[in-house]
Amino acid sequence: MTTRGITVGSWLIPESEIEERFDTSGGPGGQHANKNETAVTLRVEIAASSLPDEIKERLGRRLGSHVEVTAADTRSQWRNREIARERLTERIERALIQPKPRKKTKPSPQSKERRLAEKKSRSAIKKGRRPPEAD
Repeated sequence: MTTRGITVGSWLIPESEIEERFDTSGGPGGQHANKNETAVTLRVEIAASSLPDEIKERLGRRLGSHVEVTAADTRSQWRNREIARERLTERIERALIQPKPRKKTKPSPQSKERRLAEKKSRSAIKKGRRPPEAD
C-alpha cells in the first residue's frame, strides 16, 4: 500500500482521486462492530481520473462511470483499507486485460455425421415409445 495513491500497471491513481468512506461493518462483532466505523469503501470516478484517455475509455466500457469496492473483512479499519486498496487495484487491472478475439470454427464433416446419426437414433427411440396408430 502506498500513501501516494494506487499503482495500476504503469499508471498512478493519486490519493486525491480516490474517495474513501468509512461505515460500521454490521454483522457479528457486538458493540465494536456497531460503534466503530471499520468498513471501508473506495470509489474512483473514471472520467475524472488522471489516467490516459484510451485507458479511461477501456475502463468505462468494462466498469461503467466509476469503480467502487468495499472491505469489511476484519475488525481493523487500517487492515480493511489495505484490503480495499488491493481489491480496487485488482478490479481495475482485470478490466484492463484485453479479451482474446474469438476464432470462428466449423464442425467437421465427421462431427456433422455423428450428430445426425444420434438424432436419427433418438428419433427411433422416441417413435418406439408412441402408442400404435389406430386405423
